[in-house]
Amino acid sequence: MIRPCHRLRHAPTSTCKAEYINELDPSGTTVFGITIGAGLIVGLYTTGFTFAQTFAVVPLAWAGDRFDKRLVLLGVLGLGVGVYALFPLVDSSASFIAVRALQGIAVTGAGLMSLSLVGQIATLETRANYIGKANAASFAASILGSLSAGSLYEAFGFGPIFAIIVCIMLVAWLGTVLSLAPDDTRVHGFPFADLAFNRRLLTISSFRFQYAFAVTLVRTWVPIFAGVSAAEGGLAYGALAVSLTVVAEKFTNMCCQPFTGRLSDAHGRALFVFAGGAYGLVALAVPFSPAIGTALGVPAELVVSAPAVLAGATLPAWLPLESIPAQVSLFGEVSPAFLPLVGLSGLLGVADSFRVPASMALFADEGTDDGGVASSFGIRELVWRPGSVIAPLLGGWLMYEIGMASVFYVGGAFALTGVGTVLLILVRSHGRNALFAW
Repeated sequence: MIRPCHRLRHAPTSTCKAEYINELDPSGTTVFGITIGAGLIVGLYTTGFTFAQTFAVVPLAWAGDRFDKRLVLLGVLGLGVGVYALFPLVDSSASFIAVRALQGIAVTGAGLMSLSLVGQIATLETRANYIGKANAASFAASILGSLSAGSLYEAFGFGPIFAIIVCIMLVAWLGTVLSLAPDDTRVHGFPFADLAFNRRLLTISSFRFQYAFAVTLVRTWVPIFAGVSAAEGGLAYGALAVSLTVVAEKFTNMCCQPFTGRLSDAHGRALFVFAGGAYGLVALAVPFSPAIGTALGVPAELVVSAPAVLAGATLPAWLPLESIPAQVSLFGEVSPAFLPLVGLSGLLGVADSFRVPASMALFADEGTDDGGVASSFGIRELVWRPGSVIAPLLGGWLMYEIGMASVFYVGGAFALTGVGTVLLILVRSHGRNALFAW
């Protein structure tokens, strides 16, 4: 019951973010004499979430090492139940940002405790593989959630989506109580102090700090690019089409992570972290999806012939074949950019699948060796936080002041400079075989 908790950050609030932007219609405001533009308000939709995560990391990680990780996990799952029950009550940008902040605390706790328990139980030789499998299982759940969110929103609105999430969270809480044994490991003191100067963690952090900007910008803005209006630089697709762009990355990530994790266990961590830099190259191509679709002659709308699909089927008397439209649109009104965007999203997932199990396993290796695996993952989270907090604000500003494409150019650049930095450090420390040193 731990694995699904790890990917709560991919709940329908991500899939429906473009719909929140359209419905809440963020606009500039003045607070204490300071003018906040619409772009920054959009950025705060994500930053409210990540800012709360930042403050929650240290106390939650410390509590996980010092006490029973199972109890901490149960506590944050209970918080999640309350948080998702509040989402249908959101009626303004301020209330959405506030609820997202509470969600950030629940997500951080679930992720830290889940990863810590998986990393603690697995052995050194199998750790990345098990982490990859855990991530794959949770990706499968989040794919179902994303697709369901798009379909349910178009049919019923936000309310039923979050009612289902609350029920799932309650089942997860009860399942954790019944199936997970108490954690009897105890780490006294403050493990953050020792791990903060760990040489390997410092090296990988030089990459992760920059990569956080890349992933946050690209992952946040792919569904925004697909869903917001053309006037704001987007493609104005419906919620179901937006869901598919989100799902494509998750699906390829899900399929690849167990395999790439196993390779990382066999051949080392550094090589696969470096391979994750391909994420930047794919990100640079995202704004060109309309041009790619046009060049390839991709149809502007994806339709199926309903009579052909139903040929040979026995239909009820009250539903004659003649009453069914000749063609049925699969995803509503789209454009030639749709299939290329979905394909590029899938490639983003492939690139990320090389990095994630190797990076997580490296932090678990060091935390297990030095004592304090939750604190090691806490450091991993903290290194990510500046990018995840600042990047949405930067992305909102870029989107409104320069253009939608600039978000992906800047995101891609961060990924490439990140892998360049870690390669330089490794080469200086280990020579030409640096990528095989760890």
